[in-house]
Amino acid sequence: MAQSSYIVLLWLLSSSLSHLASASLALFNFSLPDPEAIALQVQRKVNTSVIRRHLSEQESDCLTGNPIDDCWRCDPDWQKDRQRLADCGIGFGQYAIGGKGGEFYVVTDSSDHDAVNPRPGTLRYAVIQNEPLWIVFSSNMELIFNSYKTIDGRGAEVHITGGGCITLQYVTNVIIHNIHVHHCYQSGETMVRSSPTHYGWRTLSDGDGISIFGARDIWVDHCSLSHCKDGLIDAIMGSTGITISNNHFSHHNEVMLLGHSDSYEPDSAMQVTIAFNVFGKELVQRMPRCRRGYIHVVNNDFTQWEMYAIGGSANPTINSQGNRYIAPSNPYAKEVTKRVDTEEGAWKDWNWRSEGDIMVNGAFFIASGEELEVKYEKAYSVEPKSVAYIDQLTMNSGVFGSRHHNSGKLVAVPGSDIDLEDDDDDYGYRGNAPAHPSHFKSVFSCIALVFSAVFSIA
Repeated sequence: MAQSSYIVLLWLLSSSLSHLASASLALFNFSLPDPEAIALQVQRKVNTSVIRRHLSEQESDCLTGNPIDDCWRCDPDWQKDRQRLADCGIGFGQYAIGGKGGEFYVVTDSSDHDAVNPRPGTLRYAVIQNEPLWIVFSSNMELIFNSYKTIDGRGAEVHITGGGCITLQYVTNVIIHNIHVHHCYQSGETMVRSSPTHYGWRTLSDGDGISIFGARDIWVDHCSLSHCKDGLIDAIMGSTGITISNNHFSHHNEVMLLGHSDSYEPDSAMQVTIAFNVFGKELVQRMPRCRRGYIHVVNNDFTQWEMYAIGGSANPTINSQGNRYIAPSNPYAKEVTKRVDTEEGAWKDWNWRSEGDIMVNGAFFIASGEELEVKYEKAYSVEPKSVAYIDQLTMNSGVFGSRHHNSGKLVAVPGSDIDLEDDDDDYGYRGNAPAHPSHFKSVFSCIALVFSAVFSIA
């Protein structure tokens, strides 16, 4: 196998407060899709895909019942039509077209020596461009991207690691597909270019794997995420129109945060679909933790948590359908749900529903809200058999070829003692990323990638 190259990337946008204010207003000036219609559409696509699988079992072993994967993977020549992926989205993030219609940009240079004047051929150069681009890779490496951009890691071993990793700030229409994101820590306090005509000072980041900040129409699919300083995926500050699908999460404490704070009202419009993911080894909490908004959790496999799986505050609407919840052995951590810092008198009217889920090893889900079962059945009808297909629906979660589904293996980091074959998505390190990044600076080139937004910025 050819020696892997590694680059560390960060998707950021820098501008003045006035520009950010204008961007915020533009961001919220669009009509939101109907949540129940979107949820019903997801369920119809799942049911259709499962039926297709049964009808075609004797003809093809490709179909899995997963509507995203079945949309493109069964075509033996999918490499000739990579942009078909943009038509395969489901849920609230289905309108994320990424770089569809744009030119293909091949990353041929894994270096990242100049964050202000990146060289053509590097990933940083691609993600700051204004026009739509579909970004692919000529060889294995580590990476990140911008508005109307697709990162398509199929066919290469792509890792985003070290530094602040990915920040999507005031951008729209982004697809992140088939990459590893791990060992991310706080970074910044440097000059970074965000577009061909603008660069500026970046402050210190939180250390998220993927930070979605004031962004919309975002789709994160088939990624493997672990070991970050803060969250693996955080979506805040009015972000909406998001689908998080087919990912594999492991080895982390606070997995996913949806919503900036209990008092931040723009997050009430947030709409996020979480579908076909596997929540794997050594996870503690926040799968997700929701503040406000509308969260659709469908056909995921929750294999482990130490505190709770789904938490929330400030009256989010949580709809759980066809998931498998496997409780830990700890008798005090069997509950799937947690209302964070809220008395029962305040949360008893919140709409939290569990429909067609299976509870394993003593797991239990405490529902709340008005008795609107007829309305929920009409919008999210789930047959009891749906959860029986959870293994095939999630069998290819994470990066294709990763070890957790035994269809391939990763490689070691060149020039280091980190063995990527040590444990499932563990990357030779247990626990979250270290608070001090000095060890990883000796292994990876720490970079901040900046992405220009769809909004007009002088």
